[in-house]
Amino acid sequence: MREPERIIRLKTVLARTGLSRSTIYRKIAEGTFPAQLKISTNGTGWHESDIVSWIADPVAWRPKRELDEVR
Repeated sequence: MREPERIIRLKTVLARTGLSRSTIYRKIAEGTFPAQLKISTNGTGWHESDIVSWIADPVAWRPKRELDEVR
């Protein structure tokens, strides 16, 4: 059985990527970083697998929907 996708918060994303908060939000706006998901009224997070993929190859990372459209 597959484990459910983990959601990580901004503090963890900052620590794993080494980017600043403003850089992360700028990159999200540019489409070069995974967008956050709304997890509650006032909370957001990221799929851990999206962040791991971005860390593995930040230059080649593209949003999943763009990859799906190409295929």
